[in-house]
Amino acid sequence: MDTPQASPHAHSHTHGHGPVPPVSKHLRKVIAVVLVPFTAAVLAGLIVLWPGGAPPHARTGVGFDQQTQQARVTRIDDVACAEANTQSPAQSTPGAAASAPERCEKATIEVTTGKDKGRTFTEIVHPDQTRRYTAGQGVVVAYAPDAPKELQYAVTDVDRGFPLALLAVIFALAVIAVGRLRGLMALIALVISFAILTLFILPAILHGHDPLLVAVIGGSAIMLIALYMCHGLNARTSVAVIGTLCSLFLIGILGSVFISWAHLTGNTSDETGLVHTLYPGIEIKGLLLAGIIIGSLGVLDDVTVTQTSAVWELKDADPGASWRKLYGSGMRIGRDHIASVVNTLVMAYAGAALPLLLLFSVARSGVLRVASSELVAEEIVRTLVGSIGLAASVPLTTLLAALVVSADRHNTRTGGPKAGDTLPARTGGGHRRRGK
Repeated sequence: MDTPQASPHAHSHTHGHGPVPPVSKHLRKVIAVVLVPFTAAVLAGLIVLWPGGAPPHARTGVGFDQQTQQARVTRIDDVACAEANTQSPAQSTPGAAASAPERCEKATIEVTTGKDKGRTFTEIVHPDQTRRYTAGQGVVVAYAPDAPKELQYAVTDVDRGFPLALLAVIFALAVIAVGRLRGLMALIALVISFAILTLFILPAILHGHDPLLVAVIGGSAIMLIALYMCHGLNARTSVAVIGTLCSLFLIGILGSVFISWAHLTGNTSDETGLVHTLYPGIEIKGLLLAGIIIGSLGVLDDVTVTQTSAVWELKDADPGASWRKLYGSGMRIGRDHIASVVNTLVMAYAGAALPLLLLFSVARSGVLRVASSELVAEEIVRTLVGSIGLAASVPLTTLLAALVVSADRHNTRTGGPKAGDTLPARTGGGHRRRGK
Protein backbone atom coordinates (compact mmCIF):
# COMPACT_ATOMS: atom_id res chain seq x y z
CA MET A 1 0.00 0.00 0.00
CA ASP A 2 1.32 3.37 -0.94
CA THR A 3 2.02 5.77 1.94
CA PRO A 4 1.84 9.57 1.66
CA GLN A 5 5.09 11.51 1.76
CA ALA A 6 5.82 15.20 2.14
CA SER A 7 6.54 17.38 -0.79
CA PRO A 8 10.18 17.38 -1.77
CA HIS A 9 10.06 21.19 -1.61
CA ALA A 10 9.23 21.12 2.09
CA HIS A 11 12.75 20.08 2.95
CA SER A 12 14.76 21.11 -0.07
CA HIS A 13 17.13 22.64 2.39
CA THR A 14 19.15 25.78 2.44
CA HIS A 15 22.43 24.30 1.34
CA GLY A 16 21.09 22.92 -1.92
CA HIS A 17 22.30 19.35 -1.27
CA GLY A 18 18.95 17.71 -2.17
CA PRO A 19 17.84 16.68 -5.64
CA VAL A 20 15.30 19.52 -5.81
CA PRO A 21 16.67 23.05 -6.48
CA PRO A 22 16.34 25.33 -3.43
CA VAL A 23 14.40 27.93 -5.40
CA SER A 24 12.03 27.90 -8.31
CA LYS A 25 13.20 28.87 -11.76
CA HIS A 26 11.23 32.12 -11.58
CA LEU A 27 12.89 33.19 -8.34
CA ARG A 28 16.30 32.26 -9.64
CA LYS A 29 15.69 34.52 -12.63
CA VAL A 30 14.57 37.41 -10.41
CA ILE A 31 17.65 37.08 -8.17
CA ALA A 32 19.91 36.75 -11.21
CA VAL A 33 18.47 39.95 -12.73
CA VAL A 34 19.63 41.79 -9.60
CA LEU A 35 22.96 40.12 -8.84
CA VAL A 36 24.41 39.24 -12.25
CA PRO A 37 24.64 42.86 -13.49
CA PHE A 38 25.98 43.94 -10.12
CA THR A 39 28.64 41.22 -10.14
CA ALA A 40 29.59 42.16 -13.70
CA ALA A 41 29.91 45.82 -12.66
CA VAL A 42 32.16 44.87 -9.71
CA LEU A 43 34.35 42.76 -11.98
CA ALA A 44 34.57 45.57 -14.53
CA GLY A 45 35.49 48.01 -11.77
CA LEU A 46 38.28 45.72 -10.57
CA ILE A 47 39.68 45.50 -14.08
CA VAL A 48 39.45 49.22 -14.87
CA LEU A 49 40.80 50.45 -11.53
CA TRP A 50 43.36 47.70 -10.94
CA PRO A 51 46.43 49.67 -9.79
CA GLY A 52 49.25 47.23 -10.48
CA GLY A 53 51.01 48.00 -7.21
CA ALA A 54 51.55 51.09 -5.08
CA PRO A 55 53.06 54.14 -6.83
CA PRO A 56 56.75 54.75 -6.05
CA HIS A 57 57.94 57.64 -3.92
CA ALA A 58 61.15 58.91 -2.34
CA ARG A 59 61.59 57.59 1.19
CA THR A 60 61.08 60.17 3.90
CA GLY A 61 62.64 58.18 6.74
CA VAL A 62 59.59 58.90 8.92
CA GLY A 63 57.51 56.23 10.67
CA PHE A 64 56.80 53.20 8.52
CA ASP A 65 58.52 54.89 5.58
CA GLN A 66 61.95 54.11 7.07
CA GLN A 67 64.34 51.59 5.57
CA THR A 68 64.48 48.66 7.97
CA GLN A 69 66.54 45.51 8.49
CA GLN A 70 66.41 42.54 10.83
CA ALA A 71 68.87 42.34 13.72
CA ARG A 72 69.59 40.34 16.87
CA VAL A 73 70.65 41.28 20.40
CA THR A 74 73.95 39.49 21.04
CA ARG A 75 74.91 40.81 24.46
CA ILE A 76 73.53 42.75 27.43
CA ASP A 77 75.89 44.60 29.83
CA ASP A 78 75.01 46.45 33.01
CA VAL A 79 76.68 49.88 33.02
CA ALA A 80 76.37 53.16 34.86
CA CYS A 81 74.35 55.66 32.85
CA ALA A 82 77.05 58.29 33.47
CA GLU A 83 79.72 56.02 31.99
CA ALA A 84 77.60 55.65 28.89
CA ASN A 85 77.60 59.45 28.50
CA THR A 86 73.85 59.56 28.85
CA GLN A 87 71.27 60.27 31.50
CA SER A 88 67.59 59.56 31.96
CA PRO A 89 64.94 62.22 31.32
CA ALA A 90 64.34 62.52 35.07
CA GLN A 91 67.99 63.37 35.69
CA SER A 92 68.08 65.86 32.82
CA THR A 93 65.17 67.87 34.24
CA PRO A 94 66.38 71.24 35.59
CA GLY A 95 66.29 71.37 39.37
CA ALA A 96 66.05 67.60 39.76
CA ALA A 97 67.41 66.41 43.11
CA ALA A 98 70.71 64.56 43.11
CA SER A 99 70.32 60.81 43.54
CA ALA A 100 72.37 57.64 43.43
CA PRO A 101 73.94 56.87 40.04
CA GLU A 102 71.46 55.04 37.83
CA ARG A 103 72.30 51.77 36.13
CA CYS A 104 71.56 51.33 32.43
CA GLU A 105 71.65 48.37 30.08
CA LYS A 106 74.06 48.42 27.17
CA ALA A 107 72.70 46.21 24.37
CA THR A 108 75.04 45.03 21.61
CA ILE A 109 73.02 44.47 18.43
CA GLU A 110 74.10 42.69 15.25
CA VAL A 111 72.48 43.39 11.88
CA THR A 112 71.42 40.07 10.29
CA THR A 113 70.07 41.18 6.89
CA GLY A 114 71.04 43.62 4.15
CA LYS A 115 74.37 44.85 2.85
CA ASP A 116 75.69 45.50 6.37
CA LYS A 117 74.98 41.99 7.62
CA GLY A 118 77.26 41.22 10.58
CA ARG A 119 77.73 44.87 11.55
CA THR A 120 77.22 45.62 15.26
CA PHE A 121 76.22 48.72 17.19
CA THR A 122 75.21 49.47 20.77
CA GLU A 123 72.10 50.97 22.30
CA ILE A 124 71.63 52.25 25.85
CA VAL A 125 68.42 51.33 27.67
CA HIS A 126 67.46 53.60 30.58
CA PRO A 127 65.75 52.24 33.72
CA ASP A 128 62.60 54.25 32.99
CA GLN A 129 62.18 52.88 29.46
CA THR A 130 59.36 50.38 28.97
CA ARG A 131 61.17 48.28 26.36
CA ARG A 132 63.73 45.77 27.58
CA TYR A 133 66.04 43.48 25.59
CA THR A 134 67.32 39.96 26.20
CA ALA A 135 70.29 38.21 24.65
CA GLY A 136 69.27 36.41 21.44
CA GLN A 137 66.14 38.52 20.96
CA GLY A 138 65.23 39.54 17.41
CA VAL A 139 64.68 43.23 16.73
CA VAL A 140 63.87 45.54 13.82
CA VAL A 141 66.36 48.33 13.13
CA ALA A 142 65.92 51.48 11.06
CA TYR A 143 68.63 52.38 8.55
CA ALA A 144 69.45 56.02 7.80
CA PRO A 145 72.01 56.03 4.94
CA ASP A 146 72.66 59.79 5.19
CA ALA A 147 73.50 59.75 8.90
CA PRO A 148 77.04 59.38 10.33
CA LYS A 149 78.19 55.76 10.25
CA GLU A 150 77.90 55.26 14.01
CA LEU A 151 74.31 56.58 13.94
CA GLN A 152 73.01 54.84 10.81
CA TYR A 153 71.24 52.04 12.69
CA ALA A 154 68.79 52.31 15.58
CA VAL A 155 66.29 49.86 17.06
CA THR A 156 62.68 50.77 16.22
CA ASP A 157 60.79 47.66 17.29
CA VAL A 158 61.09 44.03 18.33
CA ASP A 159 60.59 41.09 15.99
CA ARG A 160 57.16 39.56 16.71
CA GLY A 161 57.03 37.28 13.70
CA PHE A 162 57.06 33.93 15.51
CA PRO A 163 54.39 34.61 18.19
CA LEU A 164 52.09 36.20 15.61
CA ALA A 165 52.55 33.27 13.21
CA LEU A 166 51.89 30.78 16.01
CA LEU A 167 48.73 32.65 17.01
CA ALA A 168 47.56 32.59 13.39
CA VAL A 169 48.11 28.81 13.23
CA ILE A 170 46.14 28.30 16.46
CA PHE A 171 43.35 30.47 15.08
CA ALA A 172 43.23 28.48 11.83
CA LEU A 173 43.16 25.15 13.67
CA ALA A 174 40.37 26.36 15.97
CA VAL A 175 38.26 27.56 13.03
CA ILE A 176 38.75 24.29 11.11
CA ALA A 177 38.12 22.14 14.21
CA VAL A 178 34.77 23.83 14.85
CA GLY A 179 33.69 24.77 11.32
CA ARG A 180 35.29 21.85 9.44
CA LEU A 181 34.79 22.37 5.69
CA ARG A 182 32.98 25.66 6.18
CA GLY A 183 35.73 26.79 8.51
CA LEU A 184 38.33 25.96 5.86
CA MET A 185 36.36 27.86 3.23
CA ALA A 186 36.09 30.82 5.61
CA LEU A 187 39.87 30.87 6.02
CA ILE A 188 40.35 30.77 2.24
CA ALA A 189 37.86 33.61 1.86
CA LEU A 190 39.75 35.55 4.54
CA VAL A 191 43.02 35.19 2.61
CA ILE A 192 41.31 36.35 -0.60
CA SER A 193 39.74 39.31 1.23
CA PHE A 194 43.12 40.35 2.59
CA ALA A 195 44.60 40.03 -0.90
CA ILE A 196 41.91 42.32 -2.36
CA LEU A 197 42.56 44.82 0.42
CA THR A 198 46.34 44.92 -0.06
CA LEU A 199 46.54 44.41 -3.84
CA PHE A 200 43.56 46.49 -4.97
CA ILE A 201 41.97 48.81 -2.39
CA LEU A 202 45.08 50.32 -0.80
CA PRO A 203 47.17 50.75 -4.00
CA ALA A 204 44.18 52.10 -5.95
CA ILE A 205 43.61 54.77 -3.30
CA LEU A 206 47.31 55.66 -3.40
CA HIS A 207 47.06 56.07 -7.19
CA GLY A 208 44.50 58.82 -6.61
CA HIS A 209 41.26 57.01 -7.47
CA ASP A 210 38.14 58.05 -5.58
CA PRO A 211 38.41 56.27 -2.19
CA LEU A 212 34.64 55.82 -1.96
CA LEU A 213 34.41 54.17 -5.38
CA VAL A 214 37.40 51.95 -4.62
CA ALA A 215 35.94 50.94 -1.25
CA VAL A 216 32.56 50.11 -2.80
CA ILE A 217 34.07 47.98 -5.57
CA GLY A 218 36.64 46.26 -3.36
CA GLY A 219 34.21 45.77 -0.47
CA SER A 220 31.58 44.33 -2.84
CA ALA A 221 34.13 41.89 -4.26
CA ILE A 222 35.09 40.81 -0.75
CA MET A 223 31.43 40.37 0.19
CA LEU A 224 30.55 38.31 -2.88
CA ILE A 225 33.55 36.01 -2.51
CA ALA A 226 33.24 35.57 1.25
CA LEU A 227 29.50 34.95 1.37
CA TYR A 228 29.26 32.58 -1.58
CA MET A 229 32.40 30.64 -0.61
CA CYS A 230 31.31 30.20 2.99
CA HIS A 231 27.57 29.69 2.53
CA GLY A 232 27.15 28.30 -0.96
CA LEU A 233 25.75 29.56 -4.26
CA ASN A 234 22.06 29.46 -3.37
CA ALA A 235 19.02 31.65 -2.83
CA ARG A 236 19.61 32.09 0.88
CA THR A 237 23.08 33.50 0.34
CA SER A 238 21.81 35.71 -2.49
CA VAL A 239 19.18 37.22 -0.18
CA ALA A 240 21.93 37.97 2.36
CA VAL A 241 24.03 39.57 -0.39
CA ILE A 242 21.16 41.85 -1.46
CA GLY A 243 20.45 42.81 2.15
CA THR A 244 24.13 43.63 2.70
CA LEU A 245 24.27 45.73 -0.47
CA CYS A 246 21.25 47.81 0.52
CA SER A 247 22.68 48.38 4.01
CA LEU A 248 26.07 49.41 2.61
CA PHE A 249 24.31 51.86 0.32
CA LEU A 250 22.57 53.40 3.34
CA ILE A 251 25.86 53.59 5.26
CA GLY A 252 27.52 55.32 2.31
CA ILE A 253 24.77 57.95 2.07
CA LEU A 254 24.66 58.65 5.82
CA GLY A 255 28.45 58.70 6.09
CA SER A 256 28.80 61.15 3.21
CA VAL A 257 26.09 63.46 4.60
CA PHE A 258 27.35 63.60 8.17
CA ILE A 259 31.05 63.79 7.30
CA SER A 260 30.28 66.89 5.23
CA TRP A 261 27.77 68.30 7.73
CA ALA A 262 30.18 67.88 10.66
CA HIS A 263 33.05 69.34 8.57
CA LEU A 264 35.29 66.33 9.19
CA THR A 265 38.54 66.36 7.24
CA GLY A 266 39.78 62.86 8.14
CA ASN A 267 43.28 64.27 8.78
CA THR A 268 43.40 63.59 12.52
CA SER A 269 46.49 61.41 12.97
CA ASP A 270 50.17 61.32 12.11
CA GLU A 271 49.51 58.43 9.71
CA THR A 272 46.94 60.30 7.62
CA GLY A 273 49.15 63.40 7.66
CA LEU A 274 52.13 61.41 6.38
CA VAL A 275 50.02 59.74 3.66
CA HIS A 276 48.72 63.13 2.53
CA THR A 277 52.27 64.50 2.45
CA LEU A 278 53.56 61.60 0.34
CA TYR A 279 50.51 61.52 -1.95
CA PRO A 280 48.85 64.96 -2.02
CA GLY A 281 46.30 63.80 -4.57
CA ILE A 282 44.56 61.49 -2.08
CA GLU A 283 41.19 62.75 -0.84
CA ILE A 284 41.51 62.23 2.92
CA LYS A 285 37.81 62.89 3.54
CA GLY A 286 36.94 60.14 1.06
CA LEU A 287 39.42 57.89 2.82
CA LEU A 288 37.44 58.36 6.05
CA LEU A 289 34.19 57.37 4.31
CA ALA A 290 35.86 54.37 2.69
CA GLY A 291 37.07 53.23 6.11
CA ILE A 292 33.53 53.42 7.50
CA ILE A 293 32.18 51.25 4.66
CA ILE A 294 34.92 48.62 4.88
CA GLY A 295 34.77 48.56 8.68
CA SER A 296 31.02 47.89 8.64
CA LEU A 297 31.17 45.15 6.01
CA GLY A 298 32.24 42.26 8.23
CA VAL A 299 29.55 42.80 10.87
CA LEU A 300 26.91 43.36 8.19
CA ASP A 301 27.70 39.98 6.65
CA ASP A 302 27.15 38.34 10.03
CA VAL A 303 23.79 40.03 10.60
CA THR A 304 22.34 39.43 7.13
CA VAL A 305 23.42 35.78 6.93
CA THR A 306 22.04 35.07 10.41
CA GLN A 307 18.68 36.67 9.66
CA THR A 308 18.31 34.90 6.33
CA SER A 309 19.21 31.54 7.87
CA ALA A 310 16.73 32.11 10.71
CA VAL A 311 13.85 32.76 8.28
CA TRP A 312 14.72 29.71 6.20
CA GLU A 313 14.80 27.48 9.29
CA LEU A 314 11.52 28.94 10.56
CA LYS A 315 9.91 28.05 7.23
CA ASP A 316 11.22 24.51 7.43
CA ALA A 317 9.86 24.17 10.97
CA ASP A 318 6.45 25.55 9.95
CA PRO A 319 5.90 25.04 6.19
CA GLY A 320 2.45 26.65 6.34
CA ALA A 321 3.66 29.92 7.87
CA SER A 322 2.83 33.07 5.94
CA TRP A 323 5.45 35.70 5.17
CA ARG A 324 4.00 37.96 7.86
CA LYS A 325 4.41 35.27 10.51
CA LEU A 326 7.94 34.52 9.29
CA TYR A 327 8.80 38.21 9.37
CA GLY A 328 7.49 38.62 12.92
CA SER A 329 9.36 35.57 14.19
CA GLY A 330 12.54 36.59 12.37
CA MET A 331 12.38 40.10 13.80
CA ARG A 332 12.16 38.72 17.35
CA ILE A 333 15.43 36.92 16.66
CA GLY A 334 16.85 39.97 14.94
CA ARG A 335 16.15 42.31 17.87
CA ASP A 336 18.23 40.16 20.19
CA HIS A 337 20.95 39.88 17.58
CA ILE A 338 21.20 43.57 16.72
CA ALA A 339 21.27 44.58 20.40
CA SER A 340 24.36 42.47 21.00
CA VAL A 341 26.03 43.36 17.69
CA VAL A 342 25.68 47.13 18.18
CA ASN A 343 27.13 46.85 21.67
CA THR A 344 29.99 44.76 20.26
CA LEU A 345 30.68 47.36 17.57
CA VAL A 346 30.77 50.25 20.06
CA MET A 347 32.98 48.34 22.50
CA ALA A 348 35.36 47.38 19.67
CA TYR A 349 35.85 51.05 18.76
CA ALA A 350 36.17 52.01 22.43
CA GLY A 351 38.77 49.32 23.03
CA ALA A 352 40.83 50.46 20.04
CA ALA A 353 40.70 54.07 21.26
CA LEU A 354 41.27 53.29 24.96
CA PRO A 355 44.43 55.43 25.36
CA LEU A 356 42.56 58.33 23.79
CA LEU A 357 39.63 57.82 26.17
CA LEU A 358 42.02 57.87 29.13
CA LEU A 359 43.26 61.29 28.05
CA PHE A 360 39.70 62.54 27.78
CA SER A 361 38.87 61.25 31.26
CA VAL A 362 41.46 63.58 32.78
CA ALA A 363 40.79 66.52 30.45
CA ARG A 364 39.43 69.68 32.02
CA SER A 365 37.23 70.44 29.03
CA GLY A 366 33.54 69.59 29.18
CA VAL A 367 32.25 66.32 27.78
CA LEU A 368 30.35 68.02 24.96
CA ARG A 369 33.39 70.04 23.93
CA VAL A 370 35.57 66.95 23.89
CA ALA A 371 32.94 64.98 21.95
CA SER A 372 32.66 67.71 19.34
CA SER A 373 36.40 67.84 18.70
CA GLU A 374 37.28 66.40 15.29
CA LEU A 375 39.32 63.53 16.72
CA VAL A 376 36.37 62.26 18.77
CA ALA A 377 33.61 63.32 16.38
CA GLU A 378 35.22 61.21 13.66
CA GLU A 379 34.92 58.08 15.82
CA ILE A 380 31.36 58.99 16.83
CA VAL A 381 30.28 59.36 13.20
CA ARG A 382 32.08 56.14 12.29
CA THR A 383 30.39 54.19 15.09
CA LEU A 384 26.87 55.60 14.77
CA VAL A 385 26.68 55.46 10.97
CA GLY A 386 27.82 51.84 11.03
CA SER A 387 25.34 51.01 13.79
CA ILE A 388 22.45 52.61 11.87
CA GLY A 389 23.35 50.47 8.85
CA LEU A 390 23.39 47.37 11.03
CA ALA A 391 20.03 48.21 12.59
CA ALA A 392 18.48 48.81 9.16
CA SER A 393 19.84 45.54 7.80
CA VAL A 394 17.74 43.45 10.21
CA PRO A 395 14.19 44.38 9.08
CA LEU A 396 15.29 44.75 5.47
CA THR A 397 16.96 41.33 5.20
CA THR A 398 14.28 39.61 7.29
CA LEU A 399 11.50 40.99 5.10
CA LEU A 400 13.30 40.06 1.90
CA ALA A 401 14.01 36.53 3.15
CA ALA A 402 10.39 36.04 4.29
CA LEU A 403 9.03 37.14 0.92
CA VAL A 404 11.46 34.97 -1.06
CA VAL A 405 11.03 31.81 1.00
CA SER A 406 7.24 32.18 1.04
CA ALA A 407 7.02 32.74 -2.70
CA ASP A 408 9.31 29.80 -3.33
CA ARG A 409 7.55 27.31 -1.09
CA HIS A 410 3.93 28.18 -1.76
CA ASN A 411 3.25 24.55 -2.63
CA THR A 412 3.87 23.45 0.98
CA ARG A 413 0.72 25.22 2.15
CA THR A 414 -1.39 22.89 -0.01
CA GLY A 415 0.22 19.82 1.49
CA GLY A 416 2.38 18.88 -1.50
CA PRO A 417 1.77 15.82 -3.69
CA LYS A 418 -0.85 13.39 -2.47
CA ALA A 419 -0.39 9.68 -1.96
CA GLY A 420 -0.16 7.85 -5.22
CA ASP A 421 1.06 10.89 -7.20
CA THR A 422 3.56 9.93 -9.83
CA LEU A 423 6.93 11.58 -10.31
CA PRO A 424 9.29 11.28 -13.24
CA ALA A 425 11.77 8.49 -12.71
CA ARG A 426 15.41 9.44 -12.18
CA THR A 427 16.38 7.40 -15.22
CA GLY A 428 14.45 6.09 -18.15
CA GLY A 429 11.13 7.32 -19.52
CA GLY A 430 8.75 5.54 -17.15
CA HIS A 431 7.14 6.69 -13.89
CA ARG A 432 7.35 5.42 -10.36
CA ARG A 433 4.81 5.62 -7.56
CA ARG A 434 5.68 7.39 -4.31
CA GLY A 435 6.14 5.24 -1.26
CA LYS A 436 7.85 2.35 -2.98
